[in-house]
Amino acid sequence: MSSLADRIESSYGDLTPQEQRGADFMRVHMADLAVYNATEVARLSGVSKATISRLYRRLGFESADELRDHVRSLRSSGSPVPGAASHAGHLEREIANLRRALEGVDLEPAATRIASAGRVLVVGFRNSYSMALHFRQQLVQARGSVELAPQPGQSVGEEIAGLGADDVVVLVGFRRRPEAFARLVAQLADSSASVVLLTDPSGRRYAREADIVIECPLDTGSAFDSYAAASSVIGLLASMVLARTGGSRVDAINAEYAALGELENL
Repeated sequence: MSSLADRIESSYGDLTPQEQRGADFMRVHMADLAVYNATEVARLSGVSKATISRLYRRLGFESADELRDHVRSLRSSGSPVPGAASHAGHLEREIANLRRALEGVDLEPAATRIASAGRVLVVGFRNSYSMALHFRQQLVQARGSVELAPQPGQSVGEEIAGLGADDVVVLVGFRRRPEAFARLVAQLADSSASVVLLTDPSGRRYAREADIVIECPLDTGSAFDSYAAASSVIGLLASMVLARTGGSRVDAINAEYAALGELENL
């Protein structure tokens, strides 16, 4: 099924001027269509309700409910949906996400396993890769033998070959995961390594195959997912690992920074 944006684009030239006016409003406020009914869209776009109802049908939707369900399904999958997000609304959602991610979460088991592991492999794809890179960059301050996969131009098979019982894989798997993600989860579950899954609610389907699951909400009122809660959880988890490993590695790293002149003096 084509997206609403694609349907508007392909049909736009055949629409009446009034329908185009309604379509223009829909393109700019697409995320809001998940909650607006036809009467509200008509009022806000300045055309009649009959025009909006006719426009919906020309776009392939039998009703406003069907269109709302379509927009909601796009957003829940992580697909960017254009919309006029407000600053206040965005802030409120970010705070709510942080609360959901941090209230009641028990990071102790993950911190303990990561701190004591022989090797830690952090894996992430697509939008999850930046979060995996961020986590690896923090963990490497707390302990050695922290690797990131996949490396640019490389695959993952060679990285997970030989995983042992003392190893931990931190699998960062937020929505819009690649098709092969399920196979990777199953492969890791068959290994002797511990698996820590950092995901959003859509990743609950993989919970049985992971030893530890840490869930972070991503939803916002804007077009794109927010990783503020995930970044906060990552920072807290890395700090807990550092508390278990001590600060000797940090001191050694700072000494190397100074010797190499890698950081500016503040």
